[in-house]
This record gives sequence, structure tokens and C-alpha cells, in this order.
Amino acid sequence: MPHPKMKFAPFIAFAVPVLAQYDAKSPKPSPKPEKPDNKKLVSPKELIKKINLKDLLAGSQQLQDFADENGGNRAFGSAGHNATTEWLYQTLKKTGYYDVYKQPFVELFTAATVSLTVDGADVKADYLTFGPSGDVTGNVIKVNNLGCNGTDYPSGVTGQIALISRGECTFALKATNAKVAGAAGAIIYNNIPLQALSGTLGGEGDYAPVVGLTQEQGNDILAKLGNGTLSATLSIDAIRENRTNYNVIAETKQGDHDNVLMLGGHTDSVFAGPGINDDGSGTIGTLMTALGLTKFKIKNAVRFGFWGAEEFGKLGSFYYLKSINGTLGGNSTEVSKLRAYLNFDMIASPNYVLGIYDGDGSAFNFSGPAGSDTIEKDFEEFYEARGLPHVPSLFTLRSDYAAFLENGIPSGGLFTGAEVLKTEEEAQLFGGEAGVALDECYHQKCDDINNLAHDAYLLNTQSIANSVAKYAVSWEGIPRPNATLRKRSAEMSRFQARFDHGGHEHHGQPCGSGKNFS
Repeated sequence: MPHPKMKFAPFIAFAVPVLAQYDAKSPKPSPKPEKPDNKKLVSPKELIKKINLKDLLAGSQQLQDFADENGGNRAFGSAGHNATTEWLYQTLKKTGYYDVYKQPFVELFTAATVSLTVDGADVKADYLTFGPSGDVTGNVIKVNNLGCNGTDYPSGVTGQIALISRGECTFALKATNAKVAGAAGAIIYNNIPLQALSGTLGGEGDYAPVVGLTQEQGNDILAKLGNGTLSATLSIDAIRENRTNYNVIAETKQGDHDNVLMLGGHTDSVFAGPGINDDGSGTIGTLMTALGLTKFKIKNAVRFGFWGAEEFGKLGSFYYLKSINGTLGGNSTEVSKLRAYLNFDMIASPNYVLGIYDGDGSAFNFSGPAGSDTIEKDFEEFYEARGLPHVPSLFTLRSDYAAFLENGIPSGGLFTGAEVLKTEEEAQLFGGEAGVALDECYHQKCDDINNLAHDAYLLNTQSIANSVAKYAVSWEGIPRPNATLRKRSAEMSRFQARFDHGGHEHHGQPCGSGKNFS
């Protein structure tokens, strides 16, 4: 529901980020921070009290302002994203409670404006990231089967626009096969009702210019095509540039730094919109928990990660893990200090479910490393103690938890849903509307300040605080790292990633693109 526009009074807004300033090392504490000895030991009950809806909405409004002031989005490396990361950095540094630094890394950014007309009528289409520019006019040619083999493309597709159904293989393979077959352009339409087809080709390649349509749009084109011909014009104007963006990492000065809880969410939006639920909600929920924690003493150190470039394939979180696991820096000892990771990517979807990642594998037969079952159970107990339902969510390796699972680190988190349609059973459990997407504005311009379920936002942030307070004091139920078991879990997660089919079932997380099997 709409609410009055609010500024984030407790914090400083940085409309123009100081991009040249980031700390390679931990900063010095702010002058005269409150002495830790004057604080009580954190407890779930007390930390939950520090979470309120007013602060959450004010934080979300700040992200909206950054987008509004910078072209309507906070896509990685943009002015809107840089403003977001600078604000997070300064806000956390100001507390004096955390060692904070910004971690820069460079990745290829690609986005586009797209137009498509079929039989003279405009058709709304979505860009698939890493796709090339192109201006194409030709006939629509239906591809046989699913376009996963070169033999699926009829000879008549040369110089024309290939129409391909989603399914079985990656978008990238379909776009590559279309190019090899001589198609001047390609259209891939969804095989799931009422859902836009937006995603990524996963990286650089030799692709035909390609866009995505809904299943309904694809079927409409097929019906008009019949046994005749149908003309279309496809235009893609793509941006391709290397961009520097930042992870923001903050670790408590207090606590055992050899036994660290880490949690986080991603700070970038898609190019199409401001990303206030995806993942502004996870960003602000995590930030509010971090600010609330400053009022308490802790036993175990807590580290917060605000990730960049998640929408392009979880690039920030994977870069961070590589910087500490020995690939780019650090070593196995450094990684073993991380006892658990909690991920929060979309926690306020308007037509929400209360989803908890299936750490023990009981729902989907894919468990996280030892300790992930405890993380799941602790989240479940939070909702059950309040008489609230919850449902399991599949670890599809499509959000930032993937980097941690692939390093054998126990993981878990919350997810309220993206483009998947709510079932009748879920509507009975959580309210809302069956047959409608859990977030109809997923990856769209309308993912703005009005695209938040306030009750879920508050509840889920309280749930974050509950788990943080638990693990900041005790690791009961989460075993100490065992190098052999962690290696085995990491290998299993990497193996599972090979079979990622898009994360659309069981509230799997589609946000970070994954392999984007079509």
C-alpha cells in the first residue's frame, strides 16, 4: 500500500558518492564510541525490539531517492548504485561499532532499450543481458522443438527472426544456435503462464539479437502465424561497458573473530527499475539489524556483506569469497572462520509467502552443509512461536548464498517470492491472491517504494534479528568447520549448480540469474 514519502532522519544521505574513497583496511573507530562494557549481552528479545517499521520504510525511501535522482535505477556501477554503497559505508562507519571497508571490483555491464512490433502491433519484450544490439526486419519463423539443436532450425530462418519456446537448454544456447543457423534475430517465449521472460545469456558470446516474451505473447504470435507469414521488426540498443562497483563489508570490532556469523543481501537493482523489494528489502532489513546490534555486547563476531552485481550472476559475493579463500587472496584458514551465512534477497514481496531455505533437504532433497539444518530450524521456530505458517524454499544457487554453499559454509535465509504464481494452498496460509505472482513488479519499473508488504517486511527483519542474536552468542547446533566435510559439501553444491533449471519451482530464487536454463 502507498505511504507518505519519508526521509531517513537517523542517517546522512549521500546523493553524490565519494567514489575515490574506500578503505582497503579497517577504518579507525569514530571518536568516543560507547564502551562495550556499558552494554548488555545481546538477546533475541532485546534485538527484536530495535526493529521498527518506520526505520525500515525510511531506509527504503532513501534507496528510492537514490534511484529517482539517478535515472530510475540502482544497477551496478551506476550513480544510483554508487550512492547506495557509499551511504551504507558511511552509515555503518559512523557507528564506530564496525570495521568497514568498500571492496572494488570490475565487471562488464550490459543493458538495453528494446522495441518489438509483430504484424504492425507493438509487443512488450524484455532484454536478455549480454545480448547484442541489432535492428532487424523480417518474417517470424517458428523453430522446431525447443531450439536446443542446430537441426531444429529450418533453412528458411536465414535472415529472418526465429521464434523459440523456452525449455530444456539455456537461453545462451538458443541464441547461439539461432545465429549459427543464420537468423538475423530471435524471440524466446516463456513456457510458464503469466510470467515475463527476462534473464541473462550468462556472459559474452556470439548471439543473435534476442528478446524474451511471455507465454501468452508467444502463443498469440503462433496463432497469427498459422501456416502463413508474419512480419516483425526488432530493435535492441545495448549498453556494454566495464564498470567498477563495490561490496560493502562491515565486521563488529567485538566478538570472536575466529568464529564469525556472516549475513547479507545484494545492493544492486536491475536496469529496469529501482529494486526496492529486490533487493532493497534485504539490504535495509540487514542494515537495520546491524544498527540495532550496536546497542549490545556480543561473543561471536558478526560480519555484514552488502553485495554488488548480484543481478549479473552473483558477481560481488563470488568475488568476495575468492578474495578470502585463496583464489585471489586469503586461504582456507580465513574461510574456516565463517561459521554460517544468512542470505536475505526479497523479504517484502506484496503477495508474499514466508519462505525459509530448505537447509536440511527434507523438502527438496538438496541440503546445505552441516549446520544448515539448524539455521532452517531456528527460522521455523521464530514463526511457529508466533503462530505463523512458513514454507520451504529450494536452494537453487540463484542468489548470493551460492558462493557460500560452494565454499562449504552452512547457509540459510528467507525469501518471500518473485515471479512464481501463488497457489490456492498458499493463499489459504498467507492470504493474498492465488494465481497472481508473489511479486508482480519483479524486475520491473514498478518495484518501487509502494511495492512492499509492510507486515512481511517488519516480521522478516525481526526474524533476521532473532537469528543474529542467537549466533552472536552461541553456535549451538552448528558444528565447527571440518575441512573434509566442507570440501565435500562444496563439491556437491557445485555439482548441483550444473542442473540449475532457472529456480522457478518451489520459490527458488531467480534473482541472481544462475545458469538461466530456458
